[in-house]
Amino acid sequence: MTPEWDALVTVGRIARPHGLRGHVLVNLDTDFPEDRYQPGAELWVAGRAEPLRLTDVRFHQGRPLVRFEGIETIEDAETLGRGELRADPSGFAPLPDGTFRHSDLAGCEVVTRGGEVVGRVTRVEGQRTSSCLVVHRDGREVMIPLADRICVDIDPAAGRIVVDPPEGLIDL
Repeated sequence: MTPEWDALVTVGRIARPHGLRGHVLVNLDTDFPEDRYQPGAELWVAGRAEPLRLTDVRFHQGRPLVRFEGIETIEDAETLGRGELRADPSGFAPLPDGTFRHSDLAGCEVVTRGGEVVGRVTRVEGQRTSSCLVVHRDGREVMIPLADRICVDIDPAAGRIVVDPPEGLIDL
């Protein structure tokens, strides 16, 4: 059974082909690159009906350099474009306590400690230590750093994030 695209979790984006033998360089969008990028893993690529199986993986300057089954030349690699790479989360190990996936935050209501509604998270941008919540507020987007000192309570199950922003951050 084919999972729905929206049920899959983004784990990277193809940056560009690399070399002549079908490899592509990937920009990461996961905190667990060694788990997500290993030979035999299946990743879904935007615009393709079937997942692609990883046959070769090595890391180059902290980013995965991968080759997929059936992608043997630079021309084959170019057909992948710069698409998102997604994985089926049903095979993921449980997350450690107090952690969450960026996809779990989309749709959460953001409020200040004082109870002011800031807006709703539309997406999370960035990787690991430099992530920001993109919050829809009054017809515009507000970027809120996903930092412990600012995002003081994150509860994806309740659909709520409490923030203690520095003065002026929400008005930027």
